[in-house]
Amino acid sequence: MNALAASPSASASVSEDRLWQLLMDVAAYGATAKGGVNRQALSAEDTAAKKHVVRWAAERGFTTFQDDIGNLFVRRDGTEPTLAPVMTGSHLDSQPTGGRFDGAYGVLAGLEVLDALNDSGTQTRRPVEVVAWTNEEGSRYSPGAFGSSIFAGIAELASVLDTTDSAGAMLRDELAKSLAETGVPIRPQGSVRPHSYIEAHIEQGPVLEDKGLQIGVVTSIQGIHHLDVVIVGEEAHAGTTPRRSRKDALSSAVAIIAALELMTSDEDDVTRFTVGRCEVQPGSPNTVPGRVHFTIDLRHPDRAVLTSLVDRVRLVATEKAGPCSVTVTDNLTVDPTIFKAEVMTAIRQSAQALGLGHMDMPSGAGHDAMHLATLCPAGMIFIPCLGGVSHNEAESATPADLAAGARVLADTLVRLANS
Repeated sequence: MNALAASPSASASVSEDRLWQLLMDVAAYGATAKGGVNRQALSAEDTAAKKHVVRWAAERGFTTFQDDIGNLFVRRDGTEPTLAPVMTGSHLDSQPTGGRFDGAYGVLAGLEVLDALNDSGTQTRRPVEVVAWTNEEGSRYSPGAFGSSIFAGIAELASVLDTTDSAGAMLRDELAKSLAETGVPIRPQGSVRPHSYIEAHIEQGPVLEDKGLQIGVVTSIQGIHHLDVVIVGEEAHAGTTPRRSRKDALSSAVAIIAALELMTSDEDDVTRFTVGRCEVQPGSPNTVPGRVHFTIDLRHPDRAVLTSLVDRVRLVATEKAGPCSVTVTDNLTVDPTIFKAEVMTAIRQSAQALGLGHMDMPSGAGHDAMHLATLCPAGMIFIPCLGGVSHNEAESATPADLAAGARVLADTLVRLANS
């Protein structure tokens, strides 16, 4: 057999036990009492997980790099090392009460593929690189996915350096500390443009489990629009101020949110509307609230529909503000991502050759792949997670499904790396 062919030997060398052990080893960094992880971006736990990856790579003779925003790369050279690399990966940071598989699976499945390539003696023309992107979750520093967006040239490093977390820690300081502790060479931003990118991930929804399938071929990622809504009223004494005289910012916020819930409902349940944060000031039990700030996360797979919904949010907020003033500000806009047909075909062919049940499906969640898709052909592989639960310490996936996804990833990477 030609060593540069799309050989199934790479997938056959994927070890279910070895992948599971690696996942459990990394889950120890930031482990919580309920079985999840709290490993937020650029924290000591996040950096420790990156250092674990660096040690793993050094034991196998792979080269590691990081860039100025802390993205970590593990490289296996191809027979033509000057060719653009095929990349795979995801992120190691988590939500404050996150699970063990969200993000980490994509990185560690990539590392397992590198082991499998070595074990099977499979050579590839192109280098294969596994990447752990910085701050995908956005739970500590907002917005999320800025490691991949900076790599793709969508955002500038300078635009995030002065961001602070809820405790006042500045990103530039935490980033400098993490880069120093990770301790691998810096590869200049923009010096590598990938040939293609594949991201393996738990589905974070119930569809694959409900249908009894192991592989999702992701066709698209729906568009995202984040807004900040600020309502300003007037503080007043809770006991002495008649309701008709009040400018109650919280009452106005409740009316606005209720109207938006109704406005964004649709029969097919496609639109996603979430108020994830609400801050009330002054926050005193016996004072009428004078200011409320809440966030809106709005998602839809059709760009035109999403734009229309954003316009209607502004109208509804103004109409329902009552005696208060309201300001609606854009925070983040991400257009829907449509993945390239050739990448989806490669994933389907790999799943079919392995005899794994699969289906085409969209992603409701945002992922680093949406930024890489602006730079190169990209795609995603989904595997089931128990009950569709994610962003939760109860998040779970079976060793068999995790290994199945890694096998599809292995053969897909070989196909792309030899193209």
